[in-house]
Amino acid sequence: MAPSLALIGVGNFAQKQYFPLFSTKLTDVVSLKALWSRSQESAERSVSLIKDCVPGVQPKWGQQGLDDILSDDTILAVAIVLQPQVQGEFVMQALKAGKHVIQEKPIAPSTQQAQGLTSFYESLGTMRPVWAIAENYRFERALVEAHKLAKDIGHMVAVEVTVESPMNISRSSFSSIWRRELKGGYVLDGAVHQIAGLRVITGSEVKSVSAICRHVDEALPPPDNVSALFELENGCAGTLMISFSCTTKKMSWKIVGTKGTVEVDQDTQDGQPGFMVSHATSVGKNSIFYPCCGVEEELRSFIHDLSQGGEADKRSSPGEAFIDVAVIEAILNSNGNAIHV
Repeated sequence: MAPSLALIGVGNFAQKQYFPLFSTKLTDVVSLKALWSRSQESAERSVSLIKDCVPGVQPKWGQQGLDDILSDDTILAVAIVLQPQVQGEFVMQALKAGKHVIQEKPIAPSTQQAQGLTSFYESLGTMRPVWAIAENYRFERALVEAHKLAKDIGHMVAVEVTVESPMNISRSSFSSIWRRELKGGYVLDGAVHQIAGLRVITGSEVKSVSAICRHVDEALPPPDNVSALFELENGCAGTLMISFSCTTKKMSWKIVGTKGTVEVDQDTQDGQPGFMVSHATSVGKNSIFYPCCGVEEELRSFIHDLSQGGEADKRSSPGEAFIDVAVIEAILNSNGNAIHV
């Protein structure tokens, strides 16, 4: 019998990513038993969206609903999809209740708060539940394949990471209050993905950063533009450019080596979002499109981990997620000065 899971948080991301997976592709490995929201209306409306595919799912709301989930011995795990400012408290409650937990990235709004969560987790001892952080880019096949190709382009000499993500009223996250109240705004919430991708593709950690952060569009929380120079532990230097006040859209990682280059570009084919991976050498260039698969793969990995016991897959580990936040935090605090990560 598939283990039972409760979903804590039913916002836009949960509805777009988690609902379809729990009601179709993952039904063979996990049973969705409850959906929790702060309000009864939201919980019941969310259940109505998937009850045809998951007839047994129950709406839960408020503190009583959360208590019901945490005290239900038939629910082995919870997926927490809430804003970073409040996720930590829910994570600690669930872990203390003995539930396996997968929470959305980032692990916390700051390294200080992340350290507090990590210390709490360690205090639970060796028999503690699995605690995983959902960073889907570490599970994207495109980035994993790019890492393999990067091993064959000789000595790594340059890295370039570009994010052009216009944030305007047409985007559902534009009106998100919690992102505006989050220190670092869209940079902290979104750019952990690019840092995770950078670390996956290069296979190297970020040693130091020097960044200039700017606030250009007053309609957005600061900062909305970042230009950074970073040094990897393998000695290679690179640049990171992030803009949320632009009008164009692009996301890419480019690795230049002495024998070739590897580039990953966000792309869409036949309506399917994904990444185009290009490998160029002196003899030619090959490109392969990989559909997005990270959210499904990270959830499958989590379900496998909780069935085995022990720790989360390294790609979902709190330690990996901590490093992503540490790099972003160094960028936000740099003010043009070099900061060791």
